[in-house]
Parts: sequence; structure tokens; C-alpha cells
Amino acid sequence: MLKKYVVLMLSFLTSCGVLAAAPDTSDPYAMMKQVSDQTFARLKAEQANIRQDPNSLKVVVEQELMPYVNEQYAALKLLGSNLKGAKREDVQAFIVAFRAYLVTNYAQVLTQYSDQQIIFGPKPTIEPTDRISSIDVDIVNSGAPNIRLQFKLRKEKSGAWKAYDMIAEGISLLSSKQSEWSGKIRQEGILAVAAELQTLSEQPIKFESATK
Repeated sequence: MLKKYVVLMLSFLTSCGVLAAAPDTSDPYAMMKQVSDQTFARLKAEQANIRQDPNSLKVVVEQELMPYVNEQYAALKLLGSNLKGAKREDVQAFIVAFRAYLVTNYAQVLTQYSDQQIIFGPKPTIEPTDRISSIDVDIVNSGAPNIRLQFKLRKEKSGAWKAYDMIAEGISLLSSKQSEWSGKIRQEGILAVAAELQTLSEQPIKFESATK
């Protein structure tokens, strides 16, 4: 389920033109567009190296995408009620492992990316006191219905906006992973799930054609 949502997210984040300016994190709408521009430009420029060393996609994800993802907020929301009574060091270990897990998943999905057309919804009106915002986009697939996505972003104390969730086909990425992992966290503990996520994050990146 995560792979399905991530491929939609990365299709969006890697779909536009080329823009040299640093992403404007004070404006979530502009930020999402600028991140997509820069990521796509880098993928195009580094295709030869990526084909030779697919693991280099993790570097692309680290440098181009993760600075604009609030993995800590996402991880804490995912843990939800499991935070009650949890040790701070266990929670921190989960956040670190969850971040590494996201990097590997995003990098793996980038091996499947094709240049879909992206249509942004209207720019949302954001009041100075707003801490949460949503950005709607349509992914246009030739010969198939459009896919409607909604990205959730949160404003940090610094004033910078970062993405923390995506809703696709009415299903929240965070909610789906919370449902998948919450039982195991309750039964085996936060560290057990963190260890599993860390192991998954260490898997090498492979192009599908190379595994057939």
C-alpha cells in the first residue's frame, strides 16, 4: 500500500520544469512546485550515474526531497496513542528508522518514474495563524482516469512549511501505516518496529528490469 502512495507522491514531486532558485519554504504552494522542478532536473542530469548505481537515488532523495518532509511530525502522528508512556530514546529511534525507511522507499519508487502530466489545484488561501495547509493536484495518466491527490503540510515555528502526509483515493498514507503497524507496536514495542524499519531501509535500490 505504501509503495502505491509513494509512487504517486514522487510522480508529483518530480514532474515539472527547471528552476534554479532555492525552494521558498514560506509558501507551501510555491515550495511544492519548486521542489518538483529541482528534483526532476537532477534526475534528468544524473540518469547515466543512476543507471550504473541505483543507490545514488538515495542521495537524490536525501538532498532534494527530505529537507521538505517533516518526518518527525509524521512519525509522532503515526505512533499516536503508542506515545503514552514510551521512552524518549525509543521514540527517537523510531523517528530515525522511519526517516531512513522513507528515503529507501522514495528512492526505490524513483526507479519507476515516468513523466506524467501534473495539474495543480487552486493556490490555497493561508492566514498568518494557519499551521496546516493542503495542496490539491491531479496526475493525468494517458488512457486512465486522473488521480486526485491532496498533500498535507505543516508550518513550523521557523515559518517554514513541510509536507507530512498525502491522501490518495481518499486514504491517508499516515493513517494506513498507523493501522498496519499499531498492533505490532503495542505487542512488541516501538523498538521492535524501529528495528524492522531500519532493516528495510538498508535494502539496495534496484530497477525492476534488473530483477526479472
